[in-house]
Amino acid sequence: MKTRATEHLSEDPPTEVEPARNGAELLLDTLLACGIDTVFGYPGGAALPLYDALYQRPALRHVLVRHEQAAVHAAEGYARCTGRVGVVLVTSGPGVSNTITGLLDAHSDAIPVLCISGQVATGVIGTQAFQESDAIGMSRPVTKWNHQLRDAREAVAVVRKALYIAASGKPGPVLLDVPKDVQLQRVDAANTVGEDGPAAALPLPSGASLRRAVELIGAARQPVLYGGGGLINAGTAACEAFTQLARQWHLPTTLTLMGLGAFPASDPRFLGMLGMHGTLEANQAMHHADLIICVGARFDDRVTSKLADFAPHARKIHIDIDAKNINKVVNVEVALHGDCGAVLGALLAALPTKAPAAQRLDAWWQRIAGWRGFDSLGFTPRSDAILPQHLMQALQRQLADRDAIVSTDVGQHQMWAAQHLRFEKPRRWLTSGGAGTMGYGLPAAIGAQIAHPEKTVVCVSGDASILMNIQELSTAVQHATPVKVVLCNNTHMGMVRQWQQLIHGNRLSHSWNAALPDFVALARAFGWGARRVDAPNELADALAECLAFSGPFFLDVRVVQQENCYPMIPAGRGHQELMLSDQRWYPQEAATTR
Repeated sequence: MKTRATEHLSEDPPTEVEPARNGAELLLDTLLACGIDTVFGYPGGAALPLYDALYQRPALRHVLVRHEQAAVHAAEGYARCTGRVGVVLVTSGPGVSNTITGLLDAHSDAIPVLCISGQVATGVIGTQAFQESDAIGMSRPVTKWNHQLRDAREAVAVVRKALYIAASGKPGPVLLDVPKDVQLQRVDAANTVGEDGPAAALPLPSGASLRRAVELIGAARQPVLYGGGGLINAGTAACEAFTQLARQWHLPTTLTLMGLGAFPASDPRFLGMLGMHGTLEANQAMHHADLIICVGARFDDRVTSKLADFAPHARKIHIDIDAKNINKVVNVEVALHGDCGAVLGALLAALPTKAPAAQRLDAWWQRIAGWRGFDSLGFTPRSDAILPQHLMQALQRQLADRDAIVSTDVGQHQMWAAQHLRFEKPRRWLTSGGAGTMGYGLPAAIGAQIAHPEKTVVCVSGDASILMNIQELSTAVQHATPVKVVLCNNTHMGMVRQWQQLIHGNRLSHSWNAALPDFVALARAFGWGARRVDAPNELADALAECLAFSGPFFLDVRVVQQENCYPMIPAGRGHQELMLSDQRWYPQEAATTR
């Protein structure tokens, strides 16, 4: 079965490989034959034969990063905004160990990445040779599949298998470890090992399951359509089918953090993001629903909060490509295992051609309108200082007609961006969801800009997160990627500080960044354009200058330091109990209960 991520891969092995090439050459030629045109990496001793072969292959673009973790995040950004496999090339020892956080991030968010690591020669593996590390053991918990190549004759088959595994089914990272002597091993083309044929396509759910889903949808009077990152991975057609279902059946629709863009934010059926920092209307609709249709999401803890209180009156339909996700956290009445696009297509075909009158949900929509009336994302701008929410809304106004790609790091700024930025299409929103990796944003933006040189690419970051991979400012300049960094600078690890204030008695233990650099001077030292702004009446002009700049630009926006991100479902509460501000709860009685 081909997915959006595998459709560019040829099903036939390369037929014209010059004889007597070494393992490194065979490996890179196979990448090229499979349609890979970009790799992100950093050279080192155990990977030098691969880099020597790369020197002779100008068709394979290499993006030199400044840290191997950043190579994986850049590959993630590339993969997330294209639907293709992102490829990483690193050396052994600290080279491959530096990729583990990136691989964890890709594994958590189902991003297709192939990491190729050099390794010491087979004869000294296990002797604690210089820069030897157990790449297979380290990467096993954070990859779908990993393998150490011991014979160059298998290079063609193994590389193609690795790419297929990364992209097929539920996508994810894979690692291929290649000892140096195998990279140098010379092989005649006639002696290369073939590969297995592609796996069979997943069957569609049974007719009985589809009919049961149709019955539940037809009977529901308080339904919610709930989509996640699996929709993005399934491709544009799956997102269009999801949108068709919502519009045809007039369904209130919400998305997870990873699903933003799968459904147009401008559609009146969109309730906004749900979960810990989701809107009041999205969370209350989920709690009071009589039917939840979950597509490409997994009922994770940031959505369900206290499980005992989650959607107590709802029947549930769950569509997911990973059977292990179904009934793992929340039990469901109808399990529809398969690719989101294919299953949604089958479900739409099984539903009546003409949906029931929209009036059947009038009472439900009126109730939702009441929750919307609380304006849970509302705020009052200040004239003396920039609120983070003001920054995000000002940025949204300037990005509205650009079809921009936005990456974020992790923390308060990430949640404010998710709340206030509006995405109409998939693959425009890049963020670290499952792992919550600070340092993701800048390299992911660089990867996206490499994939889409004509697009506006913005990294929204925080003063703590940006320092995690600040060295990648150099990567952006070397590779002429005009990414824009909009820094939400509150001089704190904002989300850590907020939790310390609300949950730990305001004991602010080591969450203040007391020695921040001059970000404008630092960015300019790397060759970026840069500006600082702290006055609300100068913000629009500063953002316009940032976005109009021809090269990379760093905008340091000084925002109110102690602002908290609301709405918020506090730890241990159900998803129906939200803090709307420091002193305001919904429902109000939740403020006095434990």
